[in-house]
Amino acid sequence: MSKLKVGILFGGKSGEHEVSIVSATSIYKALDKEKYDVYLIGIDKDGRWLLPADSQLLANTQDPRLLQLNKENTALAVAPYKHSAPLTKISDSPHGFTLDVFFPVLHGTHGEDGTVQGLLELMQIPYVGSGVLGSAVGMDKDISRRLLRGAGIPVVDTITIRQHEYKTNPKIHIHNIIDKLGLPFFIKPANAGSSVGVHKIKSMDEAESKIADAFLFDSKILAEKAISARELECAVLGNEEPRASIIGEIVPRHEFYTYEAKYIDENGADLLIPAKNITPELTQKLQKYSLAAFQCLELKGMARVDYLVDKVTNEIYLNEVNTIPGFTKISMYPKLWEASGLPYSQLLDELIRLAIEHKEIKSKLKTTYEK
Repeated sequence: MSKLKVGILFGGKSGEHEVSIVSATSIYKALDKEKYDVYLIGIDKDGRWLLPADSQLLANTQDPRLLQLNKENTALAVAPYKHSAPLTKISDSPHGFTLDVFFPVLHGTHGEDGTVQGLLELMQIPYVGSGVLGSAVGMDKDISRRLLRGAGIPVVDTITIRQHEYKTNPKIHIHNIIDKLGLPFFIKPANAGSSVGVHKIKSMDEAESKIADAFLFDSKILAEKAISARELECAVLGNEEPRASIIGEIVPRHEFYTYEAKYIDENGADLLIPAKNITPELTQKLQKYSLAAFQCLELKGMARVDYLVDKVTNEIYLNEVNTIPGFTKISMYPKLWEASGLPYSQLLDELIRLAIEHKEIKSKLKTTYEK
């Protein structure tokens, strides 16, 4: 039996570029080379597709802030016109090579937001994870929360702020946020992840500078009510009949679960798997909400669903859904499935199987109309 050719797509034009490299490294190491021929395909911050050597990818992985793709790597061109469309090596060959499945590990914008998924749809090659719609909706915290709220899933109180409106009078907007949400409150880009551009604002004096930083990553940001809460997470896996993992808990040692705590400081947070001191009823509710959110947002393959659970009232708030969760050695998604009985390498096998399954279902749909 021939081996499947898998392309790990990573990097990208995103504030999470470096984190993506670390996730790709972990996946590359864990994929069974007896089953797969694995190609590392990096997208640099200018948007060029590159074919880096293994040694160039695996260097300096201890600090994501130091990682970058070597621009001397072989550049690729994509030909999106038929199944198994070739990726051509621009620099040294007119002949392309084909892949059986893509594994996108592109966290954040231009990768987790439906843009790359649209290109992969045109190429007609199976790919891991959600499609164009689910990726775009899952990425936008404003739109996803509107849909979740409509489906009866509780979310935290937020105010959406658009940059062009905010610029007319920042102080009035800040006063409005404080009047409605109180202090402290969180500010976060609507379309970003990994806590990039996220700040906890404790006073009027620091609000303008921190809001300005959030606007560096998106032209739409959210102000979110701060609650004293536990941070619980559930992993979802599947297509039409998804299943939910056990529940995990993140206990940040930083003030909140920052970028550094997630990816750089291995002691930045305690990951409790399974979560301690939660009732069977709470577990079932979180799993139920996770599966409902997965289907409400039209997701496929995988998602990590993050919750805030009020420490006093035990009220549940769905915080966000991640359609391409982190896959680093300290990431919660693979750890939750490992604790649920699905080891890392088998999880990757299942995600690839789900990608091919979904593609086969879509390929049976008619694309012509005959009376």
